[in-house]
Amino acid sequence: MAHDHSHGAGSRRQLSIVFGIVAAIFVFQLFGSVITGSLALLIDTGHNAVDLIGIGIALFAATLVNKPAGGQKTWGFRRAEVLAAGAQATLLLGLGAYSLIEGIRRFFVPPEVPGPGLLLFGAIGLIGNLISMAILSSSKEDSLNLKAAFLEVIADALGSVAVIVAALSIWLFGWERADAVAALFIAALIVPRAFSILRETGSILLEVAPKELDLDKVRQHLESVDHVQGVHDLHVTRIDSNLPVLTAHVVLTDECFYDGHAPRILRALQECLAEHFEIAIEHSTFQFDRAKDAAEETHTHE
Repeated sequence: MAHDHSHGAGSRRQLSIVFGIVAAIFVFQLFGSVITGSLALLIDTGHNAVDLIGIGIALFAATLVNKPAGGQKTWGFRRAEVLAAGAQATLLLGLGAYSLIEGIRRFFVPPEVPGPGLLLFGAIGLIGNLISMAILSSSKEDSLNLKAAFLEVIADALGSVAVIVAALSIWLFGWERADAVAALFIAALIVPRAFSILRETGSILLEVAPKELDLDKVRQHLESVDHVQGVHDLHVTRIDSNLPVLTAHVVLTDECFYDGHAPRILRALQECLAEHFEIAIEHSTFQFDRAKDAAEETHTHE
């Protein structure tokens, strides 16, 4: 099965540009959080730091994914992007927990935060995030890493909006608790998204079938092919976010093993998988069994 290396190079280029933008935002906001003492800006800076680490991991993973398979690594490093996304989500959970704890504390004991300075840093962060969103928007569905990076940038943009609203509330109305409220809002953005990414990476690592596939319908379609008497040991897993793999034992009528039908049945089964479902399964492995042999198998799974 061929892989689009030019597409992978394009993804790495996009991630590299976004990495540079996020790095610049991080340095600028880190300086701003020290100057203003704002918790919301500090959390947004921490969020950017996690993004920076995550995008760096994603860049490394994108490079590994394109290394050819060989030796004991029969799939190469295609699962590197899954591990990278999981690591990023774990860091986000830690940041979200800190945001919740510190935000609650500061809500009851709000420090003095300069509104105009906070507004400046928040606005620059928002501009940088909007540029990053524009860069990633065209390829966000290409891999779990790009999807995670895009969602991170969106959350960063919303975090910057929260910082701007807090700055205006402090500057115009003198409501110092707005900084803590903005920090809690950013935490509310971080935690559910982190769990969502962890759930997705966990399902891949646990080899759960893609949610877009109804395995009963897959079995019915396969069994509707001429000369197929039954399907068992049907497994659909994912190597990475974009590579579903199917294996199955297919019971054929006995004459198919002698009259040359088997190759045509194999082609019909592969076409069925590629055309009838929301996710095209292009990587499949079938074992053809005679009815007699299938009946004698002792370790089968429905």
